Amino acid sequence: MMKGGMGNMMKQAQMMQANMQKAQAELATLEVEGIASNGMVKIVMTCSHDVKRVHIEDAAMDDKETLEDLLLIALKDAKAKAEATSAAKMGNLMPPGFKLPF
Repeated sequence: MMKGGMGNMMKQAQMMQANMQKAQAELATLEVEGIASNGMVKIVMTCSHDVKRVHIEDAAMDDKETLEDLLLIALKDAKAKAEATSAAKMGNLMPPGFKLPF
C-alpha cells in the first residue's frame, strides 16, 4: 500500500508541476493595464512584468515632474494588477494552505 500511495503522490506532484508551468506560460502573455490620472498615462505589461506599451496624453507632458509621478503611479498600478492576477491564477493550482516562496 505504501508504494501505491507514494506513486500516486508523485503522479499528483508531476501533474501539479505541469499545470503550474502551463499557468506560468499563460501569465507571461497575459496583459494588464496600469492607469494614472483617469487615463492620462497608461502602461500595459504582462503578468511576468514585461512592459509592452506606454501611452501618454499630450496634456500630461506639460510638467516633467508631474509626468514622472504619473508614470510611477501607472507602473505601480500595472505591477499590482499583474501580481494579483498571477496570485489568483497560481492560487487555484495550489492545495489549501500551500504557500509559494514569492
